[in-house]
Amino acid sequence: MKAKKSYGQHFLTNEHLARSIADATDPSCKRLLEVGPGRGMLTKYLLEKPAQLVTVEADRDMVAYLEKFYPQLKGQIVEADFLKVNLEKIFDNQEFTIIGNFPYNISSQIVFKMIDARQLVPELVGMFQKEMAARIIAPPGDKTYGVISVLTQAYYEGTYLFTVGSGNFAPPPKVQSAVIRLRRRANLMLDCNEAIFRQVVKQAFGQRRKMLRNSLRGFFSDEAVLQDAFFQQRPEQLSVQDYVHLAQKAENQ
Repeated sequence: MKAKKSYGQHFLTNEHLARSIADATDPSCKRLLEVGPGRGMLTKYLLEKPAQLVTVEADRDMVAYLEKFYPQLKGQIVEADFLKVNLEKIFDNQEFTIIGNFPYNISSQIVFKMIDARQLVPELVGMFQKEMAARIIAPPGDKTYGVISVLTQAYYEGTYLFTVGSGNFAPPPKVQSAVIRLRRRANLMLDCNEAIFRQVVKQAFGQRRKMLRNSLRGFFSDEAVLQDAFFQQRPEQLSVQDYVHLAQKAENQ
C-alpha cells in the first residue's frame, strides 16, 4: 500500500513523556497499532514491550527513516493513510490497542474509526490537541460536551492522563496537547437502533443552543415534544443513556 498524503505533525522530543505514553497501555495487551510514528520517538518504547507492534505511516520519508533506524520494524510498517486502512486485516481480525501522537487535523476521525471498529479495539492511548482531548471525555453539562463526547462515551470510558506543553515538540505547536486513554465498555452494542442514535445525537448538537423540542422535531410529533418536559432541555444536558432513550422513542414513533 502506497500513500502520498502526509498530515502535518509535531514530533514529540521528550523521552520521559514518550515512555509515559507507552506505559499507559494495558500491560496485558498483545498487539499494538501505532498511528503516525514519525521518527520513532514513541516507537522505540513500544518495541520494548512483549506485544506485537505494527505502525501506520503515510509519509514516505518517515517510512524510510523508520526502516533505516528501526530495522526491527521490518515487515511491520504499513505505508498508508490510516483513515483508509482496513483494520480487520492488520492483525488478522484480532484485538489490538491503538496508540500514537495523532496528527491534530485527523484526530477526531481516528476516534470515529475506532468506534466503528470497536469490536477489535479495546483500548486507545493517544496524544490530542488539549481542547479535543477534553471534548472527547467531557461529561454532560460541560460546555465542550458534544457529538464526539456522546458517541465515544457510549462505548468507551475515558481518562485524562496528562497535559503536554508545546515545548516538548519539534516544531512547537501553537496549542497545548494532552494524552488520554479510552477503554472499551462491556456494551459493544447499545439498547437501541444505533443508526437512529447517531442521527439523534448529531441533529441535537447541530442546533446546540436550541432546546430539544425545536431541534428534534423531525424525529418526534409536535404533540410529543410539547407535552414531554424532557424536550425542554438542551443537548449538552443529556447523558448517553438519555440519548439511547431518545433513539428508542424515535424508533417507536
